[in-house]
Amino acid sequence: MASKDSPRTPNLIDRHVGIRIRLRRRVMQISQQALAAKVGITFQQLQKYENGVNRIGAGRLYELARALEVPVGYFYEDVDQAVDTLKRNEDEAAAISNFVGSREGVQLAQAFNRIEDRKIRRHLLQLAGSLGEAPAKGK
Repeated sequence: MASKDSPRTPNLIDRHVGIRIRLRRRVMQISQQALAAKVGITFQQLQKYENGVNRIGAGRLYELARALEVPVGYFYEDVDQAVDTLKRNEDEAAAISNFVGSREGVQLAQAFNRIEDRKIRRHLLQLAGSLGEAPAKGK
């Protein structure tokens, strides 16, 4: 977790913003290299932003928002809830955030959003929950 000693040290909000950048980039199916080139940084720097390792200045965040075709506020959506979750259980919250920002997480969310029937959505959530509780085989 970030040190409270330095205002330049990344914190939980920086992690949330990075997760939102990764999520949007993957939804738009843009590589790190392509997005980095679009805003004039290295893909390594973009990785650091996405992982919450480096803080993002206001000007750079504006450039990323334009490149990702979202308002700057998009990166702060649900920030209070996300920070509270990260504070309560950093390991689980990090795993969830990493999954949501992963290729599989984005694909799953897109497929789920195409299901219009709420009853089917509930059944799918119940199925996923029961599969998540089942003992892993082959481990």
